[in-house]
Amino acid sequence: MTDNTSSAGSDADDWAAALAEQTAASAAPAPAPAVAPATAQVFQQIQDTSAAAAAAAAAATTPVDIARVLDVPVQLTAEIGRTRITIKNLLQLSQGSVVELDGLAGQPLDVLINGYLIAQGEVVVVNEKYGIRLTDIVTPSERMQKLARA
Repeated sequence: MTDNTSSAGSDADDWAAALAEQTAASAAPAPAPAVAPATAQVFQQIQDTSAAAAAAAAAATTPVDIARVLDVPVQLTAEIGRTRITIKNLLQLSQGSVVELDGLAGQPLDVLINGYLIAQGEVVVVNEKYGIRLTDIVTPSERMQKLARA
């Protein structure tokens, strides 16, 4: 019987080193926004001195229990490209067949969560294992714009 714990530990160390390198490369501090958020300009706080309002304000300031959603499973898909083929051509595929995709070589991968585009990235190999380095995160406003177009 072989001991795989040492190789699993070194795999984790390699990934940790790659992540640390990525974090160090992007450690430049982000500039502070010069303009106040739009919500602060549009929505104003309503002052109410009643006891019910005080209780509601106290409840609103308690931290959200994020632990409730941490174990919710999601489907992550990394999409290199797509193509459409007929069933006839699909049935003719065999080992070694090449299927042409609409993506170009070197083009970023699309990273989807439950079918929604959330990021783009590139393929990396660490210790003979594949991974994805995220290069661009889709902002929530961009996601909403894409949903509105569909």
